[in-house]
Amino acid sequence: MNTPKSQKIAGLILGAMLLLAGLAQAQDTSALINALLLKGVLNKEEATQIQKEMVKDNAAAQVATSGNKTLGRLSLSGRMQIQYAGLSTDISGTTADPVSTSHFFLRRIYLGAKANLGQGWTSSLNYDFAGSTFDEAKISWTKNDAFSLDLGFRKVPFGLEEWYTSSGSLKAIERSAGTRYFVEANNGRRLGAGSYRTGIYAGGKKSSGLFYNVAITNPERNEDGIAGVTSAGAAASNTFAYWGNLGYKGKTGQGLAYVLSASVGLLPDQGGKMLGTGDDLTVYNAFATFTQGNLDLQLEYYGSDNQHGVSATQNSQSSAWSIQPSFKQGDRIEYVARYTHLDSDGRGVNLSDGIRSAPGGGTMNRMSECYLGFSYFFRSNDVKWQLGYIFGESNNTVTGGAAKARTQGVRSQMQVNF
Repeated sequence: MNTPKSQKIAGLILGAMLLLAGLAQAQDTSALINALLLKGVLNKEEATQIQKEMVKDNAAAQVATSGNKTLGRLSLSGRMQIQYAGLSTDISGTTADPVSTSHFFLRRIYLGAKANLGQGWTSSLNYDFAGSTFDEAKISWTKNDAFSLDLGFRKVPFGLEEWYTSSGSLKAIERSAGTRYFVEANNGRRLGAGSYRTGIYAGGKKSSGLFYNVAITNPERNEDGIAGVTSAGAAASNTFAYWGNLGYKGKTGQGLAYVLSASVGLLPDQGGKMLGTGDDLTVYNAFATFTQGNLDLQLEYYGSDNQHGVSATQNSQSSAWSIQPSFKQGDRIEYVARYTHLDSDGRGVNLSDGIRSAPGGGTMNRMSECYLGFSYFFRSNDVKWQLGYIFGESNNTVTGGAAKARTQGVRSQMQVNF
């Protein structure tokens, strides 16, 4: 008696799924299906049917059990970065140099969840337990690739390393001195522009390669965890900040992939030497990336117009630029170098403002940073180890002196993504 083909397929699917369930912890599903194909147990049509059934089964396993009928999928993600910094600072003309840094620490511990509610609606939450602050908390609606809308807490569209590149994909472990000076919290020297803010975000991309992003946010960075994102603001933060970005992503016929981008941020009442004085701040960013085979090149520029950024009678136009070439050797090792130059235009910068974990070297007018290192990929970018040498120098005090300070040392980081 011949068995109908449909019954045969059903039997094969059932048998294969039972077998896969027993071996799921020991062997990759696709590898097992390929093995069954080679042995003639399955043909291509049957293998395709099994894969479809497995996809359905996996999707069903990720649906929440809360009873919410609109939740189609719930996914979890995480990132752990364990870092070591060994840095010392030498200030010229003095023997009283600051205490060196030599320490292991947890740089990031992210745990996130994303819920897909169907019809373009999603919601995502990401929390950094190492920093005791949110990395993201937003509600999103996506019409298509050309338009999506975010409401909540996320990074504004400003900066190659700060916004466009995930912290898990940084080639030089930490962001450049220029990036940190422009986006880290205002301390009388740094500008506090960019990074995390609460507001309304819109953006999209065209099939031609054009992409855009705009946002209206609170003017201040939110860095204080629950207190920061739930605050109703104060006299110095009752105005909106406005952000705009326009870029193009393409590829030449010779295989050169590139990204070009320009951004601007308008921050009323966020300028001056101290916040809350009614001075305005405008910041600019432009970057370009070029990738050809195993070679990669990143270029970035920052600029600013800061009302009374130096004093009650003097504005400032701080600027910074960086260049970062890298080369990947096979699938395991990538070498990277980065040079950054920063000019505070009289506002002042400390080595610790630009180089994370570095001992301070006094308030100077300019600084530069050089990084040389490599990444070793155990399992692509999900499990990698990075090591680099750092040399930084600041010079010319804001009062016109010729003082100089230097920082050098190593930084290393182990990362796991899931």
